[in-house]
Parts: sequence; structure tokens; C-alpha cells
Amino acid sequence: MDRYPATYSDAQGSETTTIDNDGETLGLSLRGIEFVGRDFDSLEPKAAAPEQLRPFSLNQGCLCSCRIECRIPVPVHDHGRLLDGALSVEMVLGDPAPNGWLDREHLRIVLEYESKRFASSGRSGWFEDELLGIQAQLPEGVFIKACINCLYSDYSPYGHGLFGCMMCFRNLKAEYLKVTTKQEFWSVHGRQDRFVQETYLCPEFERRIPGTGYRG
Repeated sequence: MDRYPATYSDAQGSETTTIDNDGETLGLSLRGIEFVGRDFDSLEPKAAAPEQLRPFSLNQGCLCSCRIECRIPVPVHDHGRLLDGALSVEMVLGDPAPNGWLDREHLRIVLEYESKRFASSGRSGWFEDELLGIQAQLPEGVFIKACINCLYSDYSPYGHGLFGCMMCFRNLKAEYLKVTTKQEFWSVHGRQDRFVQETYLCPEFERRIPGTGYRG
């Protein structure tokens, strides 16, 4: 279980808290209520009475109309050295919209290590694109050592959520590495070892080679 320092803000005010992450599910304790979900925009209250939920805004049962900020530790590989880094994450969940979704979602990520700072654009709304945008700014030989940069991770052509929807093919390494097109990817799609978070890291990590798999 990992625990990230976090700040939660909404119309009622701000409070410091923590986000618990077991690698699959996020947990956030707010004003005596536990919210859990697989993604930052799918946090649902557990065992709460209606009157306890009045201070919160919910959309389809999930937390909204708020800002969540946290720091996620990540290792950074720098020319053979493994350094301690951190991702400062700012997630803004907008108000309920008539179509059943939110009127906006804003995600911005900043990587910090050794007094260096690399910020994402904040335009995509996805951990995938924001982290890859940061990676593109890093010098040659420097990379975030996590699933987003792993040789055996990929995304489904059907689409994915903003966080935690990477498919891990460490169980099909040789077969997966033969995939170079979307058509070939269907032969391994659905046979992945599990779904993982972009910021996760396991002992079988290998640096991704451009052109591998569906996402290239």
C-alpha cells in the first residue's frame, strides 16, 4: 500500500489528507467519509448516510466539483543512476453537465527530481499524454522508471480512462514484442497479465523501444 500526501478543495473549503493506493484502487478520506475508485474521476463514497454526503458534489455517484492535488513518488533513471523523483498531480473535476458527464476535467503533472522541474501541458486530460509530454522534455538517457515507459505495457484500442488502464503483457513478452500494428495487437488483446497504473513499477520493467505494440 502506497500513501500520497494530498490536498482536497471544494466549495466548502480545503483540507489535507492522504491517498491510499494498493496498485489497483485509490482511497481518499474526506470529512469522515471514505471515497474509493480505480481512477481519480471515479471516487465513490463507502457506507455513507445521505446527510453525510450533503457537503459533497457527486455525479453518477462519483466525487466532482473539486480539486485534488497529490505527490506521487517515482524513480527517475538518469544515465545509469536511479534517483528519487516525484510527480505533483493537480486534478480538477468540474460540475455535472446535462449529458451526464462533467463540464470539464483538467489534469496537470509536474515531475521534480534533483532540483529539476518538468511540467506537462495540461491540455490532454490523460495521464498517458501528460507523462509522455514530460518524457519528451527529458534529456537523452533520462526517463521515468514506471509502467508508462515499460516495454511490456500498452493501451486498448477501445479506449481507456485517465489513469490506471494500462495493459501489462509481462506474461506474453515474446509474443507481444512481435506486435507492430493495431491488427497484430488483437492477437494479444485481452490476454494481458493485468491492468496497471502508469506510475506503477515491478521488477520486470524494461525500457520501452519505440515502435513496439499498438501504441508504438
